Amino acid sequence: MAQVRELKDVKDWKMMLECSSGKPVMLLKHSTRCPVSAEAYDQFMKHAGKEAETDVEYALVLVVEHRPVSNSIAEDLGVRHESPQAILIRDGQAVWNDSHWRITAEMLKERIGALS
Repeated sequence: MAQVRELKDVKDWKMMLECSSGKPVMLLKHSTRCPVSAEAYDQFMKHAGKEAETDVEYALVLVVEHRPVSNSIAEDLGVRHESPQAILIRDGQAVWNDSHWRITAEMLKERIGALS
């Protein structure tokens, strides 16, 4: 099982963004107020628990509770905010992102596999 790091402030996010130069980062933006986001969260955690890649960092931001972090992610990556939203980051750039029902454990595994 991969460790999923919760990003609670902009400093946490900046460190994770910097980390993406050494390892890709799979990030989930999750709204604790949305049932669709709850399903995406379950799929993300299923992937992190069973299919996680050891050479990938996993991160989570709760968009309602940590809005400045969510806004900084959108701004730094140039990716319009959605929730739920999965973003794969490599070398400080978003190389893939998707949202809502398209966030599945299988899709996360496929997108990470496409990096090779």
